[in-house]
Amino acid sequence: MDDRKQRVLEAIVALYTQGGEPVGSGSLSQYLDTAYSSATLRNEMAALTKLGLLEQPHTSAGRVPSAKGYRYYLDHLMRPTSGLSTAQKAKIDRIFATLDHEPERLASGAAKALAEQVGFAVAATTPRSDDLCIAHFEVVQVGRYSAAVLGVTSAGGVLTRVARLEKAFSRQDAQLAAAALNQGLTFVAPADLNQTLLYSVAQQMGARSMDFYPVVNAAAALLDEAAKARTCLEGQQYLLRWPELTPNLPSVLEVFANQEQAGRLITPRTGRTTVLLGEDIQSPLPGFCVVSKRYLAGGGLTGAIAILGPARMPFEQLIPILEYYALKLGECMAGKVQEENP
Repeated sequence: MDDRKQRVLEAIVALYTQGGEPVGSGSLSQYLDTAYSSATLRNEMAALTKLGLLEQPHTSAGRVPSAKGYRYYLDHLMRPTSGLSTAQKAKIDRIFATLDHEPERLASGAAKALAEQVGFAVAATTPRSDDLCIAHFEVVQVGRYSAAVLGVTSAGGVLTRVARLEKAFSRQDAQLAAAALNQGLTFVAPADLNQTLLYSVAQQMGARSMDFYPVVNAAAALLDEAAKARTCLEGQQYLLRWPELTPNLPSVLEVFANQEQAGRLITPRTGRTTVLLGEDIQSPLPGFCVVSKRYLAGGGLTGAIAILGPARMPFEQLIPILEYYALKLGECMAGKVQEENP
């Protein structure tokens, strides 16, 4: 890969990003504005094709970057991002000032705002860590034989589950149950849940302990759920704009219907911005791309936000925006954690 081949590949990536059409030597010559003839450029394009960096969709058509070509461009040719202007940051700051800061609503709101700004689908996860737990329980009577168990996580999220009981449940019973849950199950790691612990919590409710056991089970389910990040997807409609995604669109949406699978897909292994091409995914999704960034929410909590779209996304424009959204998302989540754990 000499300098000329690199310039040709970089130019074809730029032209294909702009127009979505195979790039021919004529348009390439105009874009490069060099003394190279169309014949020389065709030779370079043929060489890049033999290297597997370009593809020729149709006979006598121009070339488009292959997955290997995009990877080479991303790893070696893409220019470092310069960040956003003060005005661009202020606009995003104003967006975050209007969002609900409950973690799940904040992740969803940030994903929706980013999707509307960039015109691509966006996914975001709520913060998680192995130490995430329930910091406070409330129990509310919602019927004669049912109770709502609410758990406030150490990240500031609120989880709810309804328990059905066989015997009548009063407001006084709800207060008694909440006191027992707060004494026995707050700040307990999910790994430490066992039947002995749950039985001891129920015993704190007195003579009717076994009548209240469904409430204890509901609290245990919330504790287990608290440790799992939830993933929201916004702007799915933007995926319909890209013809190359159409064959794999059902598979993409199926992935994001599974919270755990979607979270793994968009969470980078490092703190750096990551570009994952569809061919890099365990079940390949050709033409698809995930640009993701991890955010830090304080207290060891982390989450992720990602832009989803075709491989020909304008990465150099999108990455600074994504990184600032990740920064703001982390700051807002961290503020919520501090409120819950002063």
